[in-house]
Amino acid sequence: MRLGRLMILACSLPLASSAAWAAPATTSGSVALALAGVVAPYSTLPAKEKKAVAAFFNGDSDVHVTGKITVTADKVVCRASNVDITSRSCALTSGSRTHTVRGRDANAIYATVALAGVPGDGAAGTIYEALSKLSCTFDPKGIKDKAGGGADCSFEPGN
Repeated sequence: MRLGRLMILACSLPLASSAAWAAPATTSGSVALALAGVVAPYSTLPAKEKKAVAAFFNGDSDVHVTGKITVTADKVVCRASNVDITSRSCALTSGSRTHTVRGRDANAIYATVALAGVPGDGAAGTIYEALSKLSCTFDPKGIKDKAGGGADCSFEPGN
């Protein structure tokens, strides 16, 4: 009888942890700025807002944008091979558009998604970092205040 209870508990743990990974997550401050900063170049933002996000990410808070900026992506899926160690890529999807990024830029996106707390996954020689429903909001005034605020993101880990 006791072995049966332990088996039920052991079998339910992976389900519980998978459900926790799929729960919506948030990040703010420097991690949110970094996450939006690596995704924004591939987003549907207008050019002026992309430049503003790039300036913030490069440490320039003297940006002439007054309204809030929102960086979104439907999905970000990054892969790195632990067999072919030269292989790394990310697919960033917004609506019907998908940008595929490789090499150094993919590595930056992969690492930033991991920094945001998204748990990795792997199978058959490939390590994955993925999130969906990304929405990052910048408040230029909050960033200019240099008090640690002004950038917030929400997303769902996994794809």
